[in-house]
Formats: sequence, C-alpha cells, structure tokens
Amino acid sequence: MASLRDIVTSASINLLSAFGFLMAFAILRIQPFNDRVYFPRWYKKGTRSSPTRSGAYASKFVNLDCRTYLNFLNWMPAALRMPEPELIDHAGLDSVAYIRIYLLGLKIFVPLAVLSFMVLVPVNWIGDTLERAKDLNFSNIDKLSISNVPDGSKGFWAHIVMSYVFSFWTFYVLYSEYKVLATMRAEYLASETRRPDQFTVLVRNIPPDPDESVSEHVQHFFCVNHPDHYLTHQIVYNANKLASLVSKKRDLQNWYIYYQNKFERTSKRPLTKTGFMGLWGTKVDAIDHYTSQIQKLNEEEAVERERVKKDPDAIVPAAFVSFKSRWAAAVCAQTQLCRNPTLWLTEWAPEPRDVYWDNFAIPYFELTIRRLIIAVALFFLIFFFMIPIAFVQSLANIEGIQKVFPFLKPLIQIESVKSVIQGFLPGIVLKIFLAVLPQILMTMSKIEGYPSISALDRKSAAKYHMFILVNIFLGSIITGSALQQLKTFIDLPPTEIPKTIGVYIPMKANFFITYIMVDGWAGVAAEILRLVPLVLFHLKNTFLVKTEQDRYEAMEPGSIDFPVGEPKIQLYILLGLVYAPITPFLLPFIIIFLAFAYVVFRNQVINVYDPKYESAAAFWPDVHKRMVIGLFISQLLLLGLLSTKKIGRNYFALLPLPVLTIWFFMYCKGRFESAFVRFPLQEAMVKDTLEKATEPQFNLKAYLKDAYMHPVFKSSDVEKSDFTFEEEKSPLVATTRVATKLSPDVNSSSSVQSDA
Repeated sequence: MASLRDIVTSASINLLSAFGFLMAFAILRIQPFNDRVYFPRWYKKGTRSSPTRSGAYASKFVNLDCRTYLNFLNWMPAALRMPEPELIDHAGLDSVAYIRIYLLGLKIFVPLAVLSFMVLVPVNWIGDTLERAKDLNFSNIDKLSISNVPDGSKGFWAHIVMSYVFSFWTFYVLYSEYKVLATMRAEYLASETRRPDQFTVLVRNIPPDPDESVSEHVQHFFCVNHPDHYLTHQIVYNANKLASLVSKKRDLQNWYIYYQNKFERTSKRPLTKTGFMGLWGTKVDAIDHYTSQIQKLNEEEAVERERVKKDPDAIVPAAFVSFKSRWAAAVCAQTQLCRNPTLWLTEWAPEPRDVYWDNFAIPYFELTIRRLIIAVALFFLIFFFMIPIAFVQSLANIEGIQKVFPFLKPLIQIESVKSVIQGFLPGIVLKIFLAVLPQILMTMSKIEGYPSISALDRKSAAKYHMFILVNIFLGSIITGSALQQLKTFIDLPPTEIPKTIGVYIPMKANFFITYIMVDGWAGVAAEILRLVPLVLFHLKNTFLVKTEQDRYEAMEPGSIDFPVGEPKIQLYILLGLVYAPITPFLLPFIIIFLAFAYVVFRNQVINVYDPKYESAAAFWPDVHKRMVIGLFISQLLLLGLLSTKKIGRNYFALLPLPVLTIWFFMYCKGRFESAFVRFPLQEAMVKDTLEKATEPQFNLKAYLKDAYMHPVFKSSDVEKSDFTFEEEKSPLVATTRVATKLSPDVNSSSSVQSDA
C-alpha cells in the first residue's frame, strides 16, 4: 500500500497542476482578446461588449495594466458573491440545482470528517493488528483505517454506532435538500414568465383516421373533448432528411466564408481539392466549388421541403396541442384522454429549445422494443467493456504495432520510441476510449427515442452512473473486468457478495485517494481553463469572422455536461460514504474536491455556460436516488466487512440500516417526487387569473403560433394557416366527415393546415 510520502508526493504534483491551470486561467481571462471565451454568458444576455482600451495598439489585445495581474484570484470571491435568487434569474434553476450537488456533498462530509477524526481515527490508531503482523508492509495511513483494529475487538462497536450516526445525518441532509429543491421548483414555476410549454401538451400515438388527416383528427378530438379550452395545435413532420441538408449546407457556407475571407486578404483566388476536407482529388477554384455545392444543396433542400409539406407519410402521429390556459394544459397533460391507454398519450411538452426533433419520426410502438434492445446492449457494454479496450491496447504495444505495421519495425526498435510506446500509448488509448464512452451512451439514449434533450441527458447520466459503479468502483476494488466480477458473484451465495467486496475495500483506499486527486482536483482546474473553446474561438475569429454577428456566433459558451458531470460527483459521494467508517483519511480529499468544484462551477455558471434548456431541476429525483443507492451500498459493504472481523453476531446490529434506507427512499419518493413530475392545478389557476387581470388583451394564439414549428421551417415559406376554431362562435365541431354532408364551402373552411 502507498505510504504517506507517496500520497504527499501525488498531492503535491496534482496541486501544482491545478495551480498551473488556475494561473493560466487568471492570466488569459483578463486579456481583451479572450473576453468572449471567459465571459460569453454576459455577451449572450447583451450586457457586455468587446472591451475597448485607449493607448497603444497592443492594448486592444493584451492587458498592459500590471495591477490587474496582482489580483489573479479575485474571481473566486466574485463567484461566491452573487446571491442564489439572483443566480436563478441569471442562469436558471437547472444550473443552480447542479452546483448545489457539490454543496450537498459538503454538507454531508464536513461533519462526517470531523466525527470520524474525533471518534474512529483514535480507535483505529490504538489498534496493533498491523504492527503484530509479520512480513506485512504498511504505512501510518493504514494505521488510521479499520484494518488496524484487532479481530474480535469491542472497538468495532464505535464503527457500528458511527455508521448509524453517519446514516441518520445523511438522511437529514438529503431530506432537507429534497425539500428545499421542491420548494425552489414550486417558487420558480410560480414566478416564471410566460413560456410556450406552460400552455402546451405533447400528444403521441395519435390513431389513424381514414376520413381525416392527422391535423384534422387532432383538432376534432380536442374540440370535442376539451371544447372550452383547446386553442391550437402543431403537427410534427418527419423533417430529419431536410434538417440534414440544412446542416450540411451550413458547413459548406462556413468553408465558403473561409475562402472568401482568404481571397479578400490575399487577392489571390484560393484553390482546394474536391476530395474529403480538401485533402485529395482534383484542384479547383475553392470559391466557385463551394458556390456550386451550396447551389446544388439549395435545390435539393427546396425539393425536400416541398415533399415534406405535401407528403402525408411525412406527417408523424404526434402533435403539440396548446390550450387557452395553464390550468387546461395541466389537466390534459396529467389525465388519460382515451379508453385505450395506449392511444392519445399526453405529457408536458418540453420547452421549444429542449425538443429533440429527430426522435419524433420513430413510430411509438417501436419505442418499447428499442428500449429493450438498448437495455441488453448496455448490459453487454458494461460487462464486456474490457474486451474492446484490451483489443485496442494490444495494438498499442510493440508486438501489436509490428504485426500490423511491419515497415515501422526499425523506428520502433529505437529505445526512446519504444519507451514512449510502452509507457504512454496504452494509457492514452484507454483515455481516448473512455472519452468517447459518453457519446456512445448518449447515442444509445437517442436510439431509445426520448423526445427532449433534457430526457436524453438524464437517461445518459443513469447509464454512465451504472458504468462507473461497475467498471470503476467495483472494477477497482476487485481487480479484473466486470465480466470476471460477474462470474465471481454468480459463483458466490448472495449473502457472501458484500463480505467478498468488503474485505477488499480498505486495501483500495490509497488508490481512490490518488484517483480523486488526479481526476477531481486537476480535472476541475482544467475545466475552468477552457482550452479547447479558447483555441476554437480564435481559429473561427481568424478564418470565419467578418462581422460582429459572426464573432457572436463564433462563441462556444457550452453548458453543464450533466450526463458526465453528475455521475462523477456520485462516484465521489459513494467513495466518501463507503470510506467514512472504514478509512476516514480519504474524506479531506473529497471535501477539497467538492469545495473547489463548487467555486469553479459557480464561476462557469455565472460567466460562461449558456444552458441548452431549462427543466426547473426535473433531474433532482435522480440525483437523490443515486445518493441513496450510494448510502445503501456503503452500509452493505460495512456489514460484509465486519462479518469477517470475528465479532460474533454483533455485526447484525447493522442489519436495520439498509431497511431504514429503503424506507427513507420510499418516503421521500412519495413526499417530494410528484412536485418534479406534475404541476398543481391550484398554481396553474393562480397564474392564469393573475395574467388575465394584468394582460386581458394578450393574443396567446399569436404567441404560440411558431413556438413548436420544426426549426428548418421557421426561416422558410412553409405554408402556415391562420385558421383557429372558435368554439364559442359555433355549436358544431367542423370536421371533414361533417363538412362533406353540408356544403363545399364548409368543407374548404374546415380543412386544417398546421396552426404553427
């Protein structure tokens, strides 16, 4: 096991790395030409403009004021200064809820660390198990762990009692935070300004009707079943191919702008090759080439746009249905509309920027099959993950490279090259493979067919959490692949699994300490530097930007990477809960990470990130559930570990804890979860009444007209009907079936295009 000197050395290296990142950030952030990289949030809000400085020309790009370099850490108090209500108004409740996860970890672990060092560390230290053991290498750190307590010692009662204290304190903090977030969400929804999703419901699996189009069928159904409240609707088109053409044209336009700018600077017609990325093929005039390519795509886009408008098969059996009030939308979203529970399925519509349009083209009956297939694929991905890694890394060693690329053998035989390959290449390959894992998981979630970006993020986070739990936590404790772990667990009786894992837990404390410092401390410091967005912005600014609008669009503020960041926090919290009664020395390292990350991400939320959507902290039940899972795992592992310490049946005293944890989770689920999935009718009525009193003439239909139109149609001349069925002006519901029995005039007036 690692010695105290090894831990100090590792901590010094990682602290120096983090300090280096912070120093680089402190210098780069105050340079005028980097202002849009480190403060894009304020540019997006329109409250900040490019800094202007008088004096030397260089001052427009480089900060020449030496005094500003002395206050290189002033961003930290500035990040903590903004009050939480103001931060919610500035960045949204999702961002605030995310950074509160770090604060929640601090609330749990700071008292746990104090109690552990006051009670458990002395009990562990006075034990003499390690000193009496023969031929055993250990350090002073190991003497602070439960491994130093002799088998059969009454000192284990301290660990049992403190486990109850730790669990009840965690219960209290989790319950309090759940209550606070539920209150914050209710207040946020009550105070939120008007948004289209407050009045709109997503309706899926609309049954076909032989006499009516999808649009007419939707209007007929809601005019009959919500006659006093239905306002308008927007049918959904399968415009995926059209969106692909628009995206491809945008990329070509970027290349056109690049070569046009190059021509204006050099007055020489630029050349390019017709092959991939201009790397091979026939040389042609770049400007003429991309002009013709864009023109060709314009023609394809026009043809596809016309097809989508006129082809009945391009209409998806789904629609965004809007109502005259929030109350009516809440009733519709939270009730069953049809006798057949598989038809006319309703849910709250995501806000317009949260909609993931690609998934609406998936037939509803396929969704269950897709999710079953992805569940099986996820199982194999988790438990066979080491197979592709082993294969790829086999190509990253001397023998593998020589076999695949025999002509490189003379180069590989050079000692310096061989050292680089053996020492660094396998680790780099592993890092790259792990880096693409979140994208793999996100793709799997997209295949499952969720209709919003927020839902995709939550499902990807759940998959990544499962992967981390199995392949990093358990995989680090029990050496070997997850498949080998699975085989081990299958061979064991279920009651022996916690015992088997618990025995290995103390021996891996030093590994996890190092992991926290490398992945946590240095990783968070690298996040604030924003090296990749910095480089991309300056490349775009150099080659693509011609106007201030171009410069605005070149900014890449990014957003909180919830599918990756939240599961990583859960891993650190799991480690803290597991090791608090076993090796308390690990807790300070987690506390440093949580405190540092809280400050860093507060700064990013204030100055950098531009949220992709706002779900009003809808993800919090998942956060709470995963923390309870971590607490449950820690209790089982401590129970398994103590069962090997020859204390008789005393370890049975821990058995009530897992039961209490399950009861606590069920209680919190029943008490708070509905606040995150439903909207109270009382609150909806209050907002509607207040709005009618303050804005009685507001045209809601005009406000909702284009809200849920597919983005590829918003800038086009797609046909949009101003038809609105006014129930109060007609006692009948105009449909195609009724109209054909009346007159041609009625029939023509009742055929409905999309209202948005």
